[in-house]
Parts: sequence; structure tokens; C-alpha cells
Amino acid sequence: MSQVVPETTASIQMDASHPVWKAEEILALYELPFMDLLWRAHETHRQHFDANVIQRSTLLSIKTGGCSEDCGYCAQSARYETSLERERLMPLDDVLTAARAAKEKGASRFCMGAAWKSPKEADLDKVLEMVRGVKALGMEACVTLGMLQAGQAEKLKAAGLDYYNHNLDTAREFYAQVVQSHTHEERLDTLHAAQQAGLNLCAGGIIGMGESRKNRAALLSELACLPKPPESVPINHLVPIPGTPMGELPPLDPFEFIRTIAAARIVMPTSWVRLSAGRMEMSDELQALCFFAGANSIFYGEALLTTGNADVSRDDALFTRLGLKAI
Repeated sequence: MSQVVPETTASIQMDASHPVWKAEEILALYELPFMDLLWRAHETHRQHFDANVIQRSTLLSIKTGGCSEDCGYCAQSARYETSLERERLMPLDDVLTAARAAKEKGASRFCMGAAWKSPKEADLDKVLEMVRGVKALGMEACVTLGMLQAGQAEKLKAAGLDYYNHNLDTAREFYAQVVQSHTHEERLDTLHAAQQAGLNLCAGGIIGMGESRKNRAALLSELACLPKPPESVPINHLVPIPGTPMGELPPLDPFEFIRTIAAARIVMPTSWVRLSAGRMEMSDELQALCFFAGANSIFYGEALLTTGNADVSRDDALFTRLGLKAI
């Protein structure tokens, strides 16, 4: 079956072709027998994608630490005592060197993240140069810069940016348990601004922060019911960081994580569903089940923004064992 590549968002008019998924309906998916849920998700996946193809992205922290926000999971918050060292915005040449290395290793998308509440104009100008440089290498470009101010999404689009990443993190009802320095609505405002500017969205959440299954279903409902569902949906497994409020949380049941991947695939059938943070701690068997359930994108490389990632050689070996093709 040929692979469906989602179109770029042209406007934020509600797309009448995609169904409205209520949280209660998604919760019912979660509660299906595990094998039935996986079979339904896998059938949905095959209707829209080649089930043996995985898209690989590389993520680089271009400005690390010192963020003013209080996200309870994040080592980059200036409010918490962690071992993370603050760093200034990386020089353009260093970023492009990293992008070239990622391309040589097989990544097709290069993602750049900066620890800001929102970018200042002088910093945004530097990021725009990075975007242009990555595009000149023939790669897709993605950035995550925090909440966007008026006109910034349009500047990113004009520079050639493909994807803007801004996760909802968790459901509206649980949001205050995770973040208090900004609101859930402010995150939604940035997603709408990016869509209005014609950018593809990379928007997902973090699983395992103490939320309920009902909260997970509500998060997926909010994502699926955006005017256009995100073209890319990263599902992050919490990596507890010592020194943060969530640094001592117990790990989530792996089957619950797989159920979340499967539910995301069913309700957002044409989106790339990405295994993101926490993959280093996952067994090969768990990852294989996630791929069967509809995950078809990974971060490729030994580091994410502030956490480790699966070793490249391990990923290559796993792809060989499973007969997967990387793009």
C-alpha cells in the first residue's frame, strides 16, 4: 500500500472529513480487550501507511536550561535544582554541523528545541537562519520554541519551516497538576497560530505523570478534534528527572503505554505517531508492539533535549530484526 503523506494545513477551518472523537469514545477504545485494540489499530494503520516503514527524526537542543516555566517534568526549568547546565543559543555553524551528521546517519527530519517560554525577536531571527540552513540540506525542519507571539508563526513559515512542535502535555482537567505558570489555553493558542500560518503541527503529550486513563483519553480527544489533527503526534513516556516535582513517580504499566499508541493511531489515522521520550528504557519487544499498534516515527540519535535516547546501533539492529525500512 502506498504511504499517505498529510497535506500542509492551509487554514484552520474545521475539516468536515475527520470525525469528532469524544473523550468517552476514546476511553471505550482503551477498555477494549488488548488484542482487539491492537488489531483494530493495526488495521487502521495499514489503511493509511506502509506498516513496515518508520520515519526517523533527530532532535537537537539549540538552547538548553534556564526556562522560566514550572513544568513539573522538565529539567530545563530554572525553578528546580537538577544537574542540567545552562547553555546559550548554539551558533549557526554548530547547528548545521549537527544537521549534516544527522542526515548522514539517515534522519530525514531535523528538529531544534529551545528552552524558552516564547522566543524574543532577536533570537527568532537566529533560529530562522537555522531553519533556512537545514532546508538547504534537503531535510524537513521542525522547531519547538515555546509559545508563539503575533506574527512569529508567519516568519517561521516564510523561512521554510515544515513542522512546529508544541505539545499539549496532558488533558485540560489534569493540566494544573503539571504546569501552573501558563495555561492549557495558551498552548492551544500557539497550535492555532501555527495552523493559521500554514505550518504542520507536531503536537502530542506525556504519559505517566500520574494522570488517569480518562485524562489520557481526553488528551487524545483534544488533539484529534483540533481544526485539523496534528500531522505528527509524539507520545512521550515520562522520564523522571531527579530534582523535579515528578522525579520520583513510578513507571507506567507498559501495556497502558501501548494502549495509548493504539488509541492515537485509531483517532488520528493519517498522522505520524512518534515514539519519543522514554524509548531508551523500553525493551525491543515493547517497541515492536508499539510499531504494530501504529507508531511509525522515532527520534534517532543518542540524545533528546535533556534525556538519553536509544543507541543508533541498537535501533539499526532492531530495524533489521523486524524487517523495517527507515525513511
